[in-house]
Amino acid sequence: MRIQDAVFDALEKNRGEYLSGEQLASSLGVSRNAVWKAIQKLEEAGHKIRAVPKRGYTLAPESDVLTVQSVSRFLDTDMPVYLQVQTEVTSTNTLLKAQAEQGAPEGTVLIAESQTAGKGRLGRHFTSPPGTGIYFSLLLRPHCTAEKSLFITTTAAVAVCEAIEQVTGLNPQIKWVNDVYLNEKKVCGILTEASVDFENGGLNWAVLGIGINIAVPEEGFPEEIRSIAGAIFDGPCPVEMRSRISAAVISRFFALYKNLGSNAFIESYRSHSFLTGRAITFSLGEETYRGVVTGISDEAHLLVRLDSGEERAFSAGEVQIHKGFANPKAE
Repeated sequence: MRIQDAVFDALEKNRGEYLSGEQLASSLGVSRNAVWKAIQKLEEAGHKIRAVPKRGYTLAPESDVLTVQSVSRFLDTDMPVYLQVQTEVTSTNTLLKAQAEQGAPEGTVLIAESQTAGKGRLGRHFTSPPGTGIYFSLLLRPHCTAEKSLFITTTAAVAVCEAIEQVTGLNPQIKWVNDVYLNEKKVCGILTEASVDFENGGLNWAVLGIGINIAVPEEGFPEEIRSIAGAIFDGPCPVEMRSRISAAVISRFFALYKNLGSNAFIESYRSHSFLTGRAITFSLGEETYRGVVTGISDEAHLLVRLDSGEERAFSAGEVQIHKGFANPKAE
């Protein structure tokens, strides 16, 4: 471990307390000068560190930089997790797919402070500014068919909802199949990309990308998404919240992932879905259908009673809701 990482780890574990340069040097087996240089590098990386003569160093309360250490502190899983954190990337999915092809192990997780080319479904751009969101991808090597890969995305949606509930006490909802909403606004998008083995119909690997808006950017969301995009918090991003939610989503996802083929997630998915009973327009390729959602099947397909009276189960497509959906259970 690099000296600056070890120093940060010690400061992170002792938030609110001062550690002297002598203490840090002794515990790490390095010189005080090496500690001082490590502190400088941490400050250059964006960490806010207070130094008080005769007391030492401490992380400032407002210091909030995503790091391997800050996320690892809150992980609660027995799955091997290989965390990587970068300040800025093009797309965590793009980079992790390259690692997948090079043989990276299942459980590799790439987190970024920001993305310059974040990816959404159907080639859309996912806005990923620094400091207000979390953008990460998980590498999976599941033993399932390509047809069952829908379970990865739906399991992730459940994990995001349950993690937000656990950390914040709020109650997000799922818009089939991969969007998480809070207070009528989209706060999370999920994109799964995979490599299919055509010989056996299974997956060589899957990369699960998750982007969550924790707070609204200072300049607001771009005009083209302002009417639909939201964030978990209206004000500034609470310190450590990005690390806490990242860890909670990863932990919850892997807990559900262990039983991916058992549909264990489906009841939670149904309870978080806000589409049941809603009038919708459903687009599938060039075809468009109108109807009312009647539920979610055990295979995570969207069940729709079309205007013609026909019952259909959709495994892919785009949904447009005809009217408000903030409190569907209140109707």
